[in-house]
Amino acid sequence: MEIDTKEQLEKELQAIEKWEKNQKGLWFWERIGRLPFKLLDKMTPAFIQEKLGIMLDEIGSYIQTGGKYLTKETIILSKLQAESPDTIIKSLDDVSLLPLSVMDSVSQDIKNSGSKLATVQGATTGIGGIFTLAIDIPLLLGMSIKTLQDIAITYGFDPRDRQERIYIVKCLQFTTSDVVGKKAILEELSRMNLPDPQSRRKIASELQGWREVVYTYRDQFGWKKLMQIIPFAGMIFGAITNRSMIADMADTGIMLYKKRRILERIQETTLDSSLT
Repeated sequence: MEIDTKEQLEKELQAIEKWEKNQKGLWFWERIGRLPFKLLDKMTPAFIQEKLGIMLDEIGSYIQTGGKYLTKETIILSKLQAESPDTIIKSLDDVSLLPLSVMDSVSQDIKNSGSKLATVQGATTGIGGIFTLAIDIPLLLGMSIKTLQDIAITYGFDPRDRQERIYIVKCLQFTTSDVVGKKAILEELSRMNLPDPQSRRKIASELQGWREVVYTYRDQFGWKKLMQIIPFAGMIFGAITNRSMIADMADTGIMLYKKRRILERIQETTLDSSLT
């Protein structure tokens, strides 16, 4: 099995750090995209608001206990096995030893398949305008969580672990945050890689108000979802925005989980060098 050299790891790390810097920019339309969902709340009938609240409660259970959106580890392991037939892959411990090229290939496949599914979903829920938009939001959130879970497994991390659920929600927040939020979340995520339990507990406590996290996620769609309110015309706009959302979410997961794996390997390489 091919082993990533320290030079390769450092080169990949530089590429990820460059991506992080680019994420700290903010497009103008994202600055003005906060108002539409405040208007949408006023336009949405009470029974849809109630149904939306129930769906969000169900999704919130994932953050607390793992919920029903937990991915099937065996499916991801089989994809990794197909990509690396010369290696026996039975657990996440085996995955953590795979070359980055194998992890990257499978994670890109997850991104592509997720984006295609999101395209179909966005077009379907765009047919009914504001009524189906209320359904589309929690469905897309669930798909986002599953995509991040799949990518976590691809890089050898267990999404069933509570610490990983917290990390996944932080990745989700990062994708939908403004420039100030992205900078703060990157700092929080860097602390999660530290062995200090105090840092981890602090971040965990920040997620106790998970409902606020979910609503913030929804609100950040901004005007990108506004056109989906129009029946039938919303099919095209819904397909485009959903595809973009899942692709962005996958990119975030790939970059941040890949960074964690690289940092761990560099640390292991440095430790091995000091012992020899």
